[in-house]
Amino acid sequence: MIKVYCYSRCTTCKKALKWLDEKGIEHEVIDIKADHPDEKTLREYYTISGLPLKRFWNTSGIPYREMGLSKKLPDMSEDEQLALLATNGMLVKRPLLVGDDFVLTGFKEVEWAEKLK
Repeated sequence: MIKVYCYSRCTTCKKALKWLDEKGIEHEVIDIKADHPDEKTLREYYTISGLPLKRFWNTSGIPYREMGLSKKLPDMSEDEQLALLATNGMLVKRPLLVGDDFVLTGFKEVEWAEKLK
């Protein structure tokens, strides 16, 4: 079963969950704020995804802005970035869709439909 890391107050997450329900796709919802992925898990997701690491950052989130990460990330190694991402689920781009052999960040209906067909 696929996992969907979401934040309950996120409108994009609500839209994504509604889309999954409408398509009849079974899924497990995980609260990204309370039960965010640890560093090892994020590293696995990053590897499986094939996406650039920058796609894993919630660049519009308050913690990202408060920490000034837009200026700091370019000078950080991937290991440092993954360690920092693991400290706060609100830093992670959501929803985070995790299947057996894929990981997608954010909700792009076309991408999701392609992976879940």
